[in-house]
Amino acid sequence: MKKILIDLWTTPESLKKLKSNSEFEVQCTDFAKEAKRPLPVELIRDANILFCAFPPDNFAEMKKIELIQVCSAGYTQLYGLDLVKKKVRACNGRGVFDAPIAEWNIAMMINLARDLRGMIRNQENGLFVASAQFQNEIGGKTVGIWGYGGIGRQTARLCKMLNMTVRVMDVVPIGRQKNVYIVPGTGDPEGKLPDKAFTPDQKQEFLSGLDFLILTMPLTKRNEGIVGEQELKALPKHAFLLNPARGPLVQEQALLKALREGTIAGAALDTHWYYPLPADHPIRRFPNVIITPHISGSGESPNFLKRAYDIFIQNCERFIRNEPLLNELSDAQLNGE
Repeated sequence: MKKILIDLWTTPESLKKLKSNSEFEVQCTDFAKEAKRPLPVELIRDANILFCAFPPDNFAEMKKIELIQVCSAGYTQLYGLDLVKKKVRACNGRGVFDAPIAEWNIAMMINLARDLRGMIRNQENGLFVASAQFQNEIGGKTVGIWGYGGIGRQTARLCKMLNMTVRVMDVVPIGRQKNVYIVPGTGDPEGKLPDKAFTPDQKQEFLSGLDFLILTMPLTKRNEGIVGEQELKALPKHAFLLNPARGPLVQEQALLKALREGTIAGAALDTHWYYPLPADHPIRRFPNVIITPHISGSGESPNFLKRAYDIFIQNCERFIRNEPLLNELSDAQLNGE
C-alpha cells in the first residue's frame, strides 16, 4: 500500500476515486493557499507520494517519499531537494494551463495590435478617435513561439485558426508528444502545425521577421535572462514581446531600455521579476505595455483542479502498475539544466 499525502485543494470526486483504490491510503493537510511552509512531521514522514504546489520546508523529514507531483508546469520549487540523488521521481502539471494561457496569448496579441490601452485612454478622456492604429489585424502576421511544449502547441493551434504564420524554436526536435498530459482536442500532439521550426543556433533567423514573440519555456538555471538586448534588437521594431512563462527569462534592464528606445513596439507581461510587481516599477508606465498579475493560468482557473487531479490520479495508478508516468521530469530538469 502506498501512502498519499495531498497538500492542495481537494474535490469530493477526486478523493472518492483515490480512496476507492485499495492500494492507496490517502491523507490531506489543512491546505488553504499556495505557500511554502513546514508540515507536521508525523504527517509527512511515512508518505510515499506527495501532491502539492510547493514541497514542505521540512522536506528532509520525508524519508519514505518515492514520487512528487506538483500542480504547476514550472518546477523550480523542486530545485535543491536532491531528488535525483535520493532517487525520488517527480512530475509536473504540464498541460493543466495550456488552454487558458494560449487564450491569454491570443487576447494580448489582439489587444497590442489594436492598441486597446490607447482606446481605453480615449474612452476615459471622452475622445472618439477611429484612427487606423486601432484597426490592425493579427491574421496574416507571423508569430514566433520560443519553447514548443504544451502551452506553445496550443498557442500554435489557435494561431493557425487565425491564419497566422507560426515559427517555433526549441532545444529539442519538434515531433510527437509521448507520456505528456494533453486535454483532448487541444494542442499539437503530432508536432505538425508550425510553418517552420528552428534550433537555438538559428536564433537570429528565428527572431527576424516576427510580428510577435511569445515565450513559452520553463525557467531553468541555463535560460535565466535568455532574452536580452541582443535578442530584442534582433526583432523588427514593429514586433511585440509576450511573456506568460517566467519573468526572469527576460533581462529587466534590457527590456526597459528597448521600450524606452523604441527597439520593439511593446509588450504584454503576465510574469514578472518581483512579486508583487512594485506599484512604482517603470515597466508600468509605458503606454504600449500590458501588465497582468500572473493570471493567464493559475490555481484560480475554473478547470485547474479537474485537470490537475486528472494528471495526479493517472500517475498514481501508473506508478503502482510500474507504467510510464505523465509529465515525468528528467534528471537534467530536476538539476535545473
